[in-house]
Amino acid sequence: MEGFMDAIGVTALVLLAVIGAVAGLMAGFITGRRHLLYITVGVLGALALPFVLAALGVTFVVAGGLLVLLAVAVIGAVALVLLVRMIAR
Repeated sequence: MEGFMDAIGVTALVLLAVIGAVAGLMAGFITGRRHLLYITVGVLGALALPFVLAALGVTFVVAGGLLVLLAVAVIGAVALVLLVRMIAR
């Protein structure tokens, strides 16, 4: 896991958080409520999925570069926001 942290760096972590916040903010605007909840969940999803994939041994996330990492972050943020939205109903 330390190798993964060294590979992505602090800049990528900040970008992951920003991507998650934007995805959560968009979900909040679409639903019209719970903006802070969706922003928080989006950030958590964007930060968590790359780490989960790295822990599972999926190496294309780090080897693919920053664009692949950001794409995975978007997928993680959207997936977690949708999951929370389904649970909240």
